[in-house]
Amino acid sequence: MQILLVEDDLPLAQSLRTALQKAGYAVNHVDKGHSALNAIKIELPDIVILDIGLPDLDGITVLKSLRKTHKTLSVLLLTARDSVEDKVAGLDNGADDYLAKPFEMSELLARLRVLERRLSTSKTTEICVGRVCIDTAGYRVTLDGNEIELAKKEYMVLKTLMENAGRIQTREGLESRLYSWGEEVSSNAVEVHVHHLRKKLGNDFIRTVRGVGYKVDAGGV
Repeated sequence: MQILLVEDDLPLAQSLRTALQKAGYAVNHVDKGHSALNAIKIELPDIVILDIGLPDLDGITVLKSLRKTHKTLSVLLLTARDSVEDKVAGLDNGADDYLAKPFEMSELLARLRVLERRLSTSKTTEICVGRVCIDTAGYRVTLDGNEIELAKKEYMVLKTLMENAGRIQTREGLESRLYSWGEEVSSNAVEVHVHHLRKKLGNDFIRTVRGVGYKVDAGGV
């Protein structure tokens, strides 16, 4: 899952980026409204975390602008303005959720999981496909009820495939959800992660769609 974080408080942005990456998200960061709009034009993220108090464009202005072309893009507003009027203004202009500073990281992660479920074929924190289950709140993966250990990137690949069970995921699309801007990505990174997953989950759980990408069948194996 790729997140665009739009926050001009650099210490807070770095703290959020570190915590979100630890939670399994690919996070890209900009500190201005114009930069956010340009970034979204180039590569559409899954979720935008948008601070209202930006130095160039107000976050509400950014939200209004992106809603003209991206009506379904998930946007979570962050702000120090905790008035009812500001909350109503954000929601009325198309924000999906609103979080007032200061906040606990656990609350932000819970709000993000709600937004993820709206994007996913699954509507609960537990995603089960055949013999494999993921608890997205506890970051646990089980096979036939037995917990298995996955590296972070393996977990991210599996989570993306299972959230989109029945849909083909391209290699490029998987890469964008695994890696943030500037991270070094080897040409066969996704293939390596899928290879490791197959060793742990069985060769038939993840299907290769030749020349396109990968897929987990909705019914599992």
